Amino acid sequence: MNVADFIINDREQVSLSDVLLSHDNKTKIEQLIKEHFHIEELHKFGLPVNNKLLLHGSSGCGKTTTAKAIAKALNRTLLILDLSSIVSARIGETSQNIKQVFDKATRDRAVLFLDEFDQVGKARGNDDKDVGEMRRLVNTMIQLIDYFPEKALLIAATNHAHIIDKALLRRFQLQIGYELPNKEELDVYYDKLLERFPAEMQTITRKYNISYAEARDDAYTQIKSFVIRHLESKLPVTA
Repeated sequence: MNVADFIINDREQVSLSDVLLSHDNKTKIEQLIKEHFHIEELHKFGLPVNNKLLLHGSSGCGKTTTAKAIAKALNRTLLILDLSSIVSARIGETSQNIKQVFDKATRDRAVLFLDEFDQVGKARGNDDKDVGEMRRLVNTMIQLIDYFPEKALLIAATNHAHIIDKALLRRFQLQIGYELPNKEELDVYYDKLLERFPAEMQTITRKYNISYAEARDDAYTQIKSFVIRHLESKLPVTA
């Protein structure tokens, strides 16, 4: 298969200002971006540039959006690889496929985003053969990460960091955790999400203790229901 077959094309443009981050996470990401803008100057002082970032935590809280925003801020191509779709029963084939994607990211000086990273280093089964093959895959990934050049940027994301091989985790210079937003954070998100709609569409039932993605989907479902009810009742709907 061609390397392009493994890469997800997503051309959505996201600015860092559009990503809802804690103050600490935002500071770390802004520092990372600035390091890559000043990579040559930092090298003159013998300083390494962080280029391996692990995003971990609750699903739907902004990990993928963060990767898109970093790529946009750096004006780099974003290569998205969903590891759950590339892992094959034949571990050797999987290793070769992953290597092809790493090679392309290096050539293109791209931002390589590895989604579902736990698919590579998750807990092994009891079968000795399976354990041996998975260890070889983990070793391949460790080597690829170790030799990934600073001119490119590697971002991995997982909802289950605790099951990833510790040797893999140690390769990431920067690790950022994502948690479910609290009520105040969700209210800020709801306000921003609803501001483009007429006032009559903004009176939705706000749900809490959910992720940003779940809040968005539920809000849009309620708004669509409102529009459909008015259309079916022949009532005017102001766009």
